[in-house]
Amino acid sequence: MNSFAYRNGTLHAENVSVLDIADSVGTPFYCYSTETFSQNYVEFRDAFSGLNAQICYAVKANSNQAVISLFSNLGAGADVVSEGELRRAIAAGVPADKIVFSGVGKTQSEIASALSLGCGQFNVESEPELEILASIAAHKGQIVTAVLRVNPDIDADTHDKIATGRAGDKFGIDYDRILPVYREAKNNPHVSVAGLAIHIGSQLTALAPFKAAFDKIANLITDVRTAGFSVDRLDLGGGLGIVYRDERLPTPAEYAQLVRKVFGQFELELIFEPGRRLAGDAGILVSTVIYIKEGGGRRFLVVDAAMNDLMRPTLYDAWHNIDPIIEPTPDTPMVPIDIVGPICETGDIFAVQRELPPIMPDELIALRSVGAYGAVMSSTYNSRLLVPEIMVCGDEYAVIRPRPDYKELIDLDYVPEW
Repeated sequence: MNSFAYRNGTLHAENVSVLDIADSVGTPFYCYSTETFSQNYVEFRDAFSGLNAQICYAVKANSNQAVISLFSNLGAGADVVSEGELRRAIAAGVPADKIVFSGVGKTQSEIASALSLGCGQFNVESEPELEILASIAAHKGQIVTAVLRVNPDIDADTHDKIATGRAGDKFGIDYDRILPVYREAKNNPHVSVAGLAIHIGSQLTALAPFKAAFDKIANLITDVRTAGFSVDRLDLGGGLGIVYRDERLPTPAEYAQLVRKVFGQFELELIFEPGRRLAGDAGILVSTVIYIKEGGGRRFLVVDAAMNDLMRPTLYDAWHNIDPIIEPTPDTPMVPIDIVGPICETGDIFAVQRELPPIMPDELIALRSVGAYGAVMSSTYNSRLLVPEIMVCGDEYAVIRPRPDYKELIDLDYVPEW
């Protein structure tokens, strides 16, 4: 789905001119499409029609409460990895019993808070975590629902920094330890192990890694049930990728067909945790060209967005398509140029030798597919202000996170009297 398209020579978000938003809020800013969020969710949800399935939106992808609330109103629960995300989800209207608490390093205070708030499921990543979870539940006189996250030792064939299911990755319990952990948990009256969880990585562009992991989990379900334990729930995580450049991707329907083929025999409650797939292509980052600089045989487009606003290119060498806000004519010549930010880091680069039409100072560009892992990873490095987030719905738009002012930023610090 692409709700960002040229109309009468100007890039629009749904029915709103991006130039009009820029005139109102200034640049840089993130802009999201309600239409794309909604259509992505409905496509994913409908792929699993007829199955006992719950979609829990992965809040880490984009934690703005307007985004969480939109998905909640469509029926989603939430997958969270911190107390802050848990509280954000609840504040956005997600029922606590539809929240899954994932993450390899839940602190005791986070676990206690999640239990007090009624969190519906804990995805347990280690044996020490299970012990702590049981201890806190006992202290509170509660019975906690847990699933055991399995590390299946499967290479997801994605970027090394977002692969999570290989032996040696920090995530999950080793495959051959699942049965012993089940046995240990069975004797604890304050923990109910409802099943298993798996998540092998993000931005997967093929079904083969999913199938390899799913086949191992199917065998494990059989082994666990044969040993006399219940596996009623299976959390299959997320991982389906989006198009950043020219990727050819499986559809949610094709993914759902694989799930049915592997797990249809088991009569399971299924949980899915998509994040990027729902949010990624629903956002753009709009930036203004400050200068055109030439040196060292290169041409640089210096823009007012920076790596603190969008970390992915610096962190992952990620590709984002870049377009001018004013539509070029079909015969406009393309020229290679580096698109860089103003931060004092060599790594503050959005694109290297990208073929683009000529773009002049004060003109605007849009970086595509930044609805996930964009604003949520931003910072105030170099004492730069966090950029605003805008949500468009049809011919209306709203500022869903305003740009702070410098006083707000500076007042976060405290200078002691001594």
